[in-house]
Amino acid sequence: MHPVRVGILALGMGPVLFPAPAWSAPSGDYGSAAVQCTITDPAIDELSGLVGLASGEMLLVEDSTPEPHPGSTSILMYRLDAGCAVLGGVVEFDQDPRDIEDLAFQDNTLWFADIGDNGADRANVALISVAYDPGDPAAQTLAPVVYRLGYPDGPHDAEALLLAPDGTPYVVIKDPLGRSGVYRPARQLDASAEVAMEKVADLEFSMTGTPGGPIGRTGQLLVTGGAVAADGRHLALRTYTDAYVWSLTGSDVPGALQAEPLAVVALPDAPQGEAISFAADSRSLILGSEGVDSVITAVPATPATDDPTADPTTDPVADPAAESGSGTASTDAFDTSPATVTAGLIAVAVVFAVVWLIRRRIRRKGT
Repeated sequence: MHPVRVGILALGMGPVLFPAPAWSAPSGDYGSAAVQCTITDPAIDELSGLVGLASGEMLLVEDSTPEPHPGSTSILMYRLDAGCAVLGGVVEFDQDPRDIEDLAFQDNTLWFADIGDNGADRANVALISVAYDPGDPAAQTLAPVVYRLGYPDGPHDAEALLLAPDGTPYVVIKDPLGRSGVYRPARQLDASAEVAMEKVADLEFSMTGTPGGPIGRTGQLLVTGGAVAADGRHLALRTYTDAYVWSLTGSDVPGALQAEPLAVVALPDAPQGEAISFAADSRSLILGSEGVDSVITAVPATPATDDPTADPTTDPVADPAAESGSGTASTDAFDTSPATVTAGLIAVAVVFAVVWLIRRRIRRKGT
């Protein structure tokens, strides 16, 4: 399939030895990233999944069983207003997860992606669904339903869930060399038995040059969250440093990912950015990071190209905020001057060196 790339990670060294093919000209679909609000509740310290509701409110899920709930055997979710104030306290769902890494919402159903596997040693992963009505959040809900899934090619660490409009879930793995497989159930989900997954796509990420994240340049390659817009017209993935947005037709997620993205958005530095969602308009983005006093970042969508009020002469690359590390990423090919090649070789050596360390350096967890 057509790889997603700013440059191909060929033979593990392509982006630094050869000029990378440039993206087509920036579409201007997105403006500069900015702080929407700061989460001040100290109980929220491991945000790993985020959903923007039509009301402008947000749902977020905590990663596994974080403080201040030591030993908790529940899924912990919070509902926030647009200013990051917690509404109604923590919502606990009576299900003991291993490693919740993403959150999706569709047809009044929450989907928790229990897909984290830092040690690459889980026999299977899980999707956990539970009914939830945003119009009546205090209503009694049914017990969560657990669906076990197995990879066809051994364990993988993953942090991104894409829930297609037809309800098909797609898991995008987190690969330290930038090659992220995309998997979906090979048959209908079954709560009574493990369902095998099938690989339907490969994505190839490489260095964008955007700084940030907890582990240096390798963070530019690691997929840490995913989202499908409520209107079903776009999907998005994020790394620690950048957000990628594609058009979506019907429920053809693999087909959408075969095309080049509409936009690549360089994100402001965050301690450990793992959450992405579309906002209430189904085009703008909201993003979150782990950590106490975590910031929710908003990336506004600009007017569509067929909007008669849009200014076709506007040059999004000229945006000073984009040049300083936010907004639509530059499409220039990599610099292949001797100094840059030398620095790139060093960077590639670091990438390979951290392969065996990366799962220990990102929230070391017991199995």
